[in-house]
Amino acid sequence: MRKNIELSIIIVHFNTKDLTAACLASLKRTKKTSDRWEIIVVDNGSDDNLEIYLNGLGKKDPFYRDIQFITNAENLGFSKANNIGIKRSKGAYVLLLNSDTEVRQGAIQTMLQFMNDHPRAGLATAALELSDGSIDPASHRGFPGPWASFTYLVGLEKVFPTLPVFSQYHMGYKNMHVAHEIDCPSGAFFLSRRSVIDRVGYLDEDFFMYGEDIEWAYRVKRAGWEVWFNPEAIVVHKKKQSGRAHGDAELRKQTQKYFYETMVLFYEKHYKKQYPVILYYVIRMAVKAADLFTVR
Repeated sequence: MRKNIELSIIIVHFNTKDLTAACLASLKRTKKTSDRWEIIVVDNGSDDNLEIYLNGLGKKDPFYRDIQFITNAENLGFSKANNIGIKRSKGAYVLLLNSDTEVRQGAIQTMLQFMNDHPRAGLATAALELSDGSIDPASHRGFPGPWASFTYLVGLEKVFPTLPVFSQYHMGYKNMHVAHEIDCPSGAFFLSRRSVIDRVGYLDEDFFMYGEDIEWAYRVKRAGWEVWFNPEAIVVHKKKQSGRAHGDAELRKQTQKYFYETMVLFYEKHYKKQYPVILYYVIRMAVKAADLFTVR
């Protein structure tokens, strides 16, 4: 049994060999001898031979030799694959890390210290930096209530990104240069306490891809924990390359479908009984319209 593990890093892999390799290389660069981490890669039925590649590196490098590799026979979805990794893990903290990220020097150490300094923080995320240098707005979101969802789906948030009345979903009115509370981090960098997971449970496996991070954060906040965004730690996010911007047109279409359907699923699970039924159908129509007019 592994003992005294401070952090378990879970990376779900699905045919993103180059991205996953770059992500792991960034962890190798930033990891210090004193860091008590374990890294678990959960492969969702890929055919890109990542495990063979890592085994080759592990023959000469103990960093790669120590990586735990779990192979699923098929693509079980993001939530279920992460849950498999979480159940294997031993760390006091659990970090869900996308395969399309690269961790900047000191980012994880900074986030762990942040969690230690904020005992009521159940979840936290770093600032996710996109390829153009901007901060990924998905790394500091509000919950998709009826008004937040409507203003996002019809484009009002895009027109008025810093007005609180129209930017509730991505919280663009907040100061991105200082740490602040949010509703939901991005699942690309999702740092949680083990004690929080023990209390609220695992990711909801009804969410195959997208939305699972929002739903999990909702349960965490409902249980009384805080959720934080910390811009002092930077993580590069090569967003959508494993899904909605993938080279495979059919995969892009399928993941786009998951993206919009999960908004309806979240509403059905947590908001449907709180609001008039007409709002449910308005949201469904807005989601359908957004999906139809998305460029694929």
